[in-house]
Amino acid sequence: MQSTVKINNAADISIIVIYFLLVLAVGLWAMYSSNRGTVGGFFLAGRSMIWWPIGASLFASNIGSGHFVGIAGTAAASGIAIGGYEWNALIFVVILGWVFVPIYIKAGVVTMPEYLKKRFGGKRIQVYLSVLSLILYVFTKISADIFSGAVFIQLAIGLNLYVAIIILLSITALYTITGGLAAVIYTDTLQTFIMVVGSFVLMGFAFKEVGGYEAFVQKYMEAIPSNISYGGTDIDPTCYTPRQDAFHIFRDAVTGDLPWPGLVFGLSVLALWYWCTDQVIVQRCLSGKNMSHVKAGCVMCGYLKLLPMFIIVMPGMISRILYTDVVACVVPEICKQHCGTAVGCTNIAYPKMVVELMPNGLRGLMLSVMLASLMSSLTSIFNSASTLFTVDIYTKIRTRASEKEMMLAGRAFMLLLIGISIAWVPIVQSAQSGQLFDYMQSITSYLGPPISAVFLLGIFCKRVNEPGAFWGLIIGLLAGLSRMIAEFVYGNGSCANPSNCPFIICGIHYLYFALILFGVTAIVILGVSFMTKPIPDVHLYRLCWSLRHSKEERIDIDADEEQDKADEKDEESVNEESREEPGCVKKAYNWFCGLDQEKGPKLSKEEEEALKKKMMDTSEVPLWRNIVNVNGIILLTVAVFCHAYFA
Repeated sequence: MQSTVKINNAADISIIVIYFLLVLAVGLWAMYSSNRGTVGGFFLAGRSMIWWPIGASLFASNIGSGHFVGIAGTAAASGIAIGGYEWNALIFVVILGWVFVPIYIKAGVVTMPEYLKKRFGGKRIQVYLSVLSLILYVFTKISADIFSGAVFIQLAIGLNLYVAIIILLSITALYTITGGLAAVIYTDTLQTFIMVVGSFVLMGFAFKEVGGYEAFVQKYMEAIPSNISYGGTDIDPTCYTPRQDAFHIFRDAVTGDLPWPGLVFGLSVLALWYWCTDQVIVQRCLSGKNMSHVKAGCVMCGYLKLLPMFIIVMPGMISRILYTDVVACVVPEICKQHCGTAVGCTNIAYPKMVVELMPNGLRGLMLSVMLASLMSSLTSIFNSASTLFTVDIYTKIRTRASEKEMMLAGRAFMLLLIGISIAWVPIVQSAQSGQLFDYMQSITSYLGPPISAVFLLGIFCKRVNEPGAFWGLIIGLLAGLSRMIAEFVYGNGSCANPSNCPFIICGIHYLYFALILFGVTAIVILGVSFMTKPIPDVHLYRLCWSLRHSKEERIDIDADEEQDKADEKDEESVNEESREEPGCVKKAYNWFCGLDQEKGPKLSKEEEEALKKKMMDTSEVPLWRNIVNVNGIILLTVAVFCHAYFA
């Protein structure tokens, strides 16, 4: 990979150092001031978060370096349609805050698999969803983010890919493992600010360089690379000519690279999975002080999601104009020379612009932005993954685990996850067909839709039961895996060397496939549910939409089992109380890891009930409820306008 070392001046390096010190300071402050000694405190920030850190953290958890590299790369290759992915979220954050979160809070859960366990009973669905979510995190989010962050560092500083990855992960892991969700949310808030400011500055430089919006539209359509022959013959012009519909979000239903029915309906299935049922996103909302703060956080995230079209998508397209021969290369040898992959170099569209366009000092700021986006995504995922593992998997293996043991297990699991993710990076490097974002989205399309179907039907159709949900998930998973494996075996090919995958397998666009998979799963769930016994209402109060306002007492499906566990826990805590006082070193270690639970007075049954009620309360002050409702409606209107304007 040819790359000049660009970041080697005092201004850039000092900005990066200041950035890291700032992040660590915020992380340590959050660590010091928050309650990390309980599962609720560590994983849900003690349900004390207010709206603006929630909104900033939702945005930062979503926008990783995979976005800066992946979305800008896809935009450089095919135009603005990829921005539709970002704007689709405007609608789903409203659905999250107004429909899904109230149900999760009333159910009193910490994780999404835990909700399914309460809703359907049994253990198999809970364990299945936890394991599948962890696999998805490694395959799509973590490895893609690490890879794209390292591409950036490699281009900017000339460090070895793996050295860059290990440095990044060490810093990220430090404050996630020690600080819990509060540290993650506050550092995310700082990262969001840095991300937005830095990328606006780059956008300004990019538009100035290209000569304004009108010139940008005209020059993009003319950005054709100079080398277009491979092996003595000319490459098909559709490979290197900008698309005629580059400036439309909605494209032809059959020939479009992102067909409009797929973008409207197929993408909605994936957005439902990602925004409304994924642990990383929902966990931020569950940490909210009250329902109005949660809704306001969702609205703030929605407004922030308007920005990527202008700060990531358009700069990615401008990069193609400024560095046409590099970013739009089609000849495998030349591509390999420029960016190390033979299938294309669109992934370096954004990093290339940062390194070439920005003056000293600002270049350091932009590298900090990339690191911010990478680290904010990773911290969120690590925290959520360890929550899933601890609450849904570890407690099945160790039914009598104390709170302290669960905290240690969660942190140890994060270290394991980091190791697996680093091992997966070379596969991402070779599998991504030049466009990282497509790699991430297609894997999600093969594995996400069954989860969307189970949650949607579980909440809105109380007739759905455990056998229906389980078999729907299994059949959906098998169908999705068969397509995913076939695509990996045949490979996606590139323009110079097309893949020979049969049409019936790879010919159906992944967004259409997501829609079909969702439909098939829903039919299986409903079919099996109607052929088996329904769940009595007494187990469903406040767990589904039609019974959400019920005041009756709910009896959990596995209530007897839970009671036995609670009795065992009480017995253990009595044994723990009789242990001797720890020494000074042990005390310091316990404080650093948030394990020094104060032995406060034991709560009476009534006080425990009152505390539980407060945690499951979704009531709102009428004034604030009306204010957030009006803002939600305005956000939906803005979403419709943006789609219509660029359609």
